[in-house]
Amino acid sequence: MAAKLGGKGGGRFDLGQNSDINVTPFVDVMLVLLIIFMVAIPAATVSIKLDLPPAIPPPPGTKVKEPVLINLQQGGAMYIGDQSTSLDNLIPDLTRKLAQNDPATPPLQQRVYIRADKSVRYGDFMAVMNTLQGNGFYQVALINEELS
Repeated sequence: MAAKLGGKGGGRFDLGQNSDINVTPFVDVMLVLLIIFMVAIPAATVSIKLDLPPAIPPPPGTKVKEPVLINLQQGGAMYIGDQSTSLDNLIPDLTRKLAQNDPATPPLQQRVYIRADKSVRYGDFMAVMNTLQGNGFYQVALINEELS
């Protein structure tokens, strides 16, 4: 802290005004905030195992496989690609489509994409998800935008 001990005029105890900025409280507050953030940020991150695709695009000339899409529409209509299906026939039709798409990889290890209309009932959507997971299809991805 700074103090003015002498100067022109004034009384014996008149020290005058100190116009210097005292940064000590500012530094104290910043250090306390730094410690709070250092403690809070690791607690905010939750370790969830994600199977993300590689960030490196395939080399030019490589044939990229078309993803298998399950499309859900408002009236309960369901499509695997362009082929119409129902909840009862979903697994056999999906297995057949995945076997055609990539014969080298087992169907249960391939990724399945689900796209639904905004107006599809949540129960219908979850029925499809539960049917897939109940039959061993665990690599399910949700699409919320149009693929380009």
